[in-house]
Amino acid sequence: MKINFKIAAILLCLFSQFVTYAQDPAPMKAPPRKEGDGPWSQLIIRGVTLINGTLAPPLGPVDIVVENNRIVAIQMVGAPGLPIDASRRPKLKTGGKELNAEGMYLMPGFVDTHAHIGGAQQGANAEYVFKLWMGHGVTTLADPGCGNGLDWVLEEKAKSAKNEITAPRIKAYTRFGQKSSTPISTPEQARAWVRENAKLGADGIKFGGAAPEIMNAALDENKKLGLRSKMHHSQTYVGGWNVLQSARAGLTAMEHWYGLPEALFADRTVQNYSLNYNYQNEQDRFGEAGTLWKQAAPPYSEKWNKVMDELLSLDFTLSPTLSIYEANRDLMRARRAEWHEEYTMPKLWDFYTPSWNSHGSYWHSWGTEKEIEWKENYKLWMTFINEYKNRGGRVTVGTDAGFIYELYGFSYVREMELLREAGFHPLEVIKAATFNGAQSLGMEKEIGTVEIGKLADFVIVEENPLANIQSMYGTGTIKLVENNEVVRKGGVKYTIKDGIVYDAKKLLADVKKMVEDEKAKSGYKILQPGVADTKVGTTRPAQ
Repeated sequence: MKINFKIAAILLCLFSQFVTYAQDPAPMKAPPRKEGDGPWSQLIIRGVTLINGTLAPPLGPVDIVVENNRIVAIQMVGAPGLPIDASRRPKLKTGGKELNAEGMYLMPGFVDTHAHIGGAQQGANAEYVFKLWMGHGVTTLADPGCGNGLDWVLEEKAKSAKNEITAPRIKAYTRFGQKSSTPISTPEQARAWVRENAKLGADGIKFGGAAPEIMNAALDENKKLGLRSKMHHSQTYVGGWNVLQSARAGLTAMEHWYGLPEALFADRTVQNYSLNYNYQNEQDRFGEAGTLWKQAAPPYSEKWNKVMDELLSLDFTLSPTLSIYEANRDLMRARRAEWHEEYTMPKLWDFYTPSWNSHGSYWHSWGTEKEIEWKENYKLWMTFINEYKNRGGRVTVGTDAGFIYELYGFSYVREMELLREAGFHPLEVIKAATFNGAQSLGMEKEIGTVEIGKLADFVIVEENPLANIQSMYGTGTIKLVENNEVVRKGGVKYTIKDGIVYDAKKLLADVKKMVEDEKAKSGYKILQPGVADTKVGTTRPAQ
């Protein structure tokens, strides 16, 4: 029997669009803003050490002057170990605000290039996720897919832009085909949908996959309109449409890593699926994905270099989201991360635990052999990412939090750590989190570096983040100090967005209170390992 691949691809497209219609109710929107100091007609940040998103080494102390949400001066006011030169300090104007940041470190506001804004199924409302992000210095995010609905996301985007809510600024990427009145099965329908998506106010499109002629038409139309695009290359499509085809057609960024090993195949055309594999069984999907990179061409081989060079020539962005798959190589570490107890909502914890129904809850039977495969997978994946960066390619920090034991905000710092593990210098990690993220969203003229004329988005920390990225976790990191005392240090001190100064620790304290209230209301608690007479890692009424 001959297979008509065009018809098969269209049927898959119709199925995927049908699935997106069956959305859960959107989570609660963020309440009116009560937090933050400002905005001020003038804000002067005094005596801080600047770590910019330009790969420049730290320098300071500097005074940074903001007027009406724009940086107007960056003034060196001395040298380390010496008294600050008062004669060089910018003068505070009437009605202005000074922020003493002596001994602290300042970076541009962080950009999360893959940030789903919660979900009702996870029990994660907008205020909860926004404060987790802002509490970790994330001032801008891209929502890939607008799973809560484009209208919902655009309303939150508009409120954030006016600082009516405590939230990062938002870029909305609609899932391709979302709310289409008829299934998209022709190039003409694809172009019409893309034009309508732009009219509705979306910033771009997130693709999962479609027939090649539909992908080509949609990406071409989107590019003509000057909008951005992202893609999670679904394994149901990579046999006919991988990362190279997307980049050639005009895709601006790939998410995760799907479709990249397939572009690197040198001795096969399809992943070596087991013969009883079923894509709808997520343990099959994620388990066997852990063997995929070693099926690709080896690092620095002719095929490997050829694919990388073409992606570089196309100015293509990699948003790897390393953190979201880390449980695959160390499930216990992800499950027992110290922040879950105080910052993870009970319903979100339920969503994470093994399930046939919850996306990313595929721990049906997981152990050493699977984790070893994934550890090897990471080594090869990281080698590609690091060399892509070395050759001038753009790599960003995106998280995809809310799944697979990865918590909003906390996973951002973990993603930075994983780039460090991949071989990035800490300054390259900061660049990925700031300027690269801004550039990938077309916002590099507004954010991403601390420069005169740019918006006043900053992250201020008390510990040197280059010396220990872990110090930026909301829970900080432990240190041994005098008298053999163990203390916690770190966390973001201030997150500044649009010149408004937020106490980051207060934002996280608000999140802790939300979690406490939810536990009290539901009578649930996150159980510790070893609890008898119940399924480990789930929730139950408190005794």
